[in-house]
Amino acid sequence: MYPPSRKDFISLTLSDAHSHSYNNGKHRRQSCWRKWKQLSRLQRSLILLLLALILIFGLLSYPSIPPEWKTFSDRDEWLELNDREVKDDLPDVQSVLDLPAAKVPPPAAGSHVGPAVGPDPAVVEPKGPNIPIFPKPPIKSFPNKRGPPGMRKDGNISDTVVEKKQVQEVVEEEEGGEEDKEKKIVSWRGAVIQADQATEPPPSANGKEAAAPPAPADSADPLPLDVSGRTEARLEAVRDAFRHAWKGYKDYAWGHDELKPISRTFGEWFGLGLTIIDSLDTMWILGLREEFAEARDWVEKELSFDKNVDVNLFETTIRVLGGLLSTYNLTGDQLFLDKAKDIGARLMPAFKTPSKIPFSDVNIGKGTAHPPRWTSDSTLAEVTSIQLEFRELSRLTQDPQYQEVVNEVMKLVHKLPGKHDGLVPMFINTNSGQFTHKGVFTLGARADSYYEYLLKQWIQGGKTEDDLLEDYLQAVEGVKKHLVRQTGSGRLTFVGELSHTRFNPKMDHLVCFLPGTLALGAHNGLPGDHMDLAVQLMETCHQMYKQMETGLSPEIAHFNLQASDGQDIFVKPADRHNLLRPETVESLFYMYRFTKDTKYRDWGWDILESFNNHTKVPGGGYTSINNVRDIENPAPRDKMESFFLGETLKYFYLLFSDDMELLNLDKYVFNTEAHAFPIWPSPPK
Repeated sequence: MYPPSRKDFISLTLSDAHSHSYNNGKHRRQSCWRKWKQLSRLQRSLILLLLALILIFGLLSYPSIPPEWKTFSDRDEWLELNDREVKDDLPDVQSVLDLPAAKVPPPAAGSHVGPAVGPDPAVVEPKGPNIPIFPKPPIKSFPNKRGPPGMRKDGNISDTVVEKKQVQEVVEEEEGGEEDKEKKIVSWRGAVIQADQATEPPPSANGKEAAAPPAPADSADPLPLDVSGRTEARLEAVRDAFRHAWKGYKDYAWGHDELKPISRTFGEWFGLGLTIIDSLDTMWILGLREEFAEARDWVEKELSFDKNVDVNLFETTIRVLGGLLSTYNLTGDQLFLDKAKDIGARLMPAFKTPSKIPFSDVNIGKGTAHPPRWTSDSTLAEVTSIQLEFRELSRLTQDPQYQEVVNEVMKLVHKLPGKHDGLVPMFINTNSGQFTHKGVFTLGARADSYYEYLLKQWIQGGKTEDDLLEDYLQAVEGVKKHLVRQTGSGRLTFVGELSHTRFNPKMDHLVCFLPGTLALGAHNGLPGDHMDLAVQLMETCHQMYKQMETGLSPEIAHFNLQASDGQDIFVKPADRHNLLRPETVESLFYMYRFTKDTKYRDWGWDILESFNNHTKVPGGGYTSINNVRDIENPAPRDKMESFFLGETLKYFYLLFSDDMELLNLDKYVFNTEAHAFPIWPSPPK
């Protein structure tokens, strides 16, 4: 037998050591077990209880771990921290500016959104008077990267970018993944509304460019008052809301008028793709170039007005004609002007009436028009809120017929009897050209935008049309004299209604356009007390949101004139719905632009959060709701109006943007669907 080799010796040694270690460990385990068994049942229970308490204490103390030891993977903790700090000190701007770019660039301020001024020798001479000539916007081309997505389920490219982008640090905080981002908190009949409660979502580089572009070297203007990471995050939150709404529309309603997000189907009104056309300039302003390109592709290849369908003159004018004209002015793309001329010409038969007051409905395929089946009346708001669009169409085409027919309507209304200190009835007869249903005066539905367009036509035309200004100033005095009241307890100022000398303390949410309109007039040199009234009414519109359980305003509010009852606002059951309307956000935008008071931005942010909490639907889209007073079951109506993308989200973005040249209010005027038209230069004196 040979002596063990070195290798055998080492192997035997390790084997012995392992055997010894195993036996020792086994002995120790047996010894511990015997000691454990020797303890009484009470002692063992106390020890187990102590270990459980230590474990629970460790789990509860997890959020207090320093941030460098952990990340905010739990979205609720991230939300709680933001909710606590959102109104405290502003975060460090530099930490946001250093973030990598993640999305397409926004529109460059001062280029495609700048007004066109000065003559263009290439443009033909006008065929009629008072049609100013601007140079055409620069022609831009948009590559058709892909066609209509049909019933795609994978979302658009921007959604994919958001889902796949790396976690970005915002003031030492990290946001959780996409699964955490879409918390589902309320279930209604099997449909789950998603509450994306992101208080301050991480910004992207393009948000920085859109919100706070570098000022020109020779600029003497002071720095914006709210340049911060919070501003950047709010802009990105608006883009995220648009992408979410757009994804639902693409997946379930592409090419149709409206999305039904709960049932994941569509609604058809005129069959003109209203949501696409209404959203075009919003996408351009928000810098969503991918979404804009696919929408343009649909307009070029699919949009046709040659169809046997009745459309409403007013709605088609403000949404379709207005959307196409605005997009042309912002982009210079001839496609949109050609489509605008097509629909404009098809709407002209509406004006072929005995009184020159247009019919409410037009068949754009047959070239015929008619009033509603139940009456020969048109509503006053409808016939006096199409002027900005038709006047702009005449300016761009140098064809005076469009401006002439709408100017004739304003001349007729200006001379009509039946007004009450500038206030007008809600209906006008297309045969006689006279007011009907006299004695009822409101700034709500059927009359609201008449007052808005008096001021805006005057501004659009270079402040030269004195009749428009006279009617507007007289109307504001009539509102102050007959319709403005204060509640008895909180002293909230509101605008009620008058019915045959009887005052009704009722105010539509639609009336919340008025603070912004009054502020716009004061900005253009009208009396200062207009701004005082605007400030008071803005507070009331804010309270219409704040005092509701969901943080969303009802469609109609009633106000308490009695001092004995502490409740200022109450809502009837039939009036508790919210349609995602834009009027309050619109006025907040004007008020911030003219005062720079950041409270208006904060109020707007609260409203956007409430929309996300109570109207956002998983899979895409936002829905109107039936009950703003029920936080557990606001009852979705299963409808997303086109104006949510065309107006509401656009005004949110403009409210949060620090770029005062982004649709400068000294250069542009908005129609009642938030589509922007250049202000005409004043003629030389």
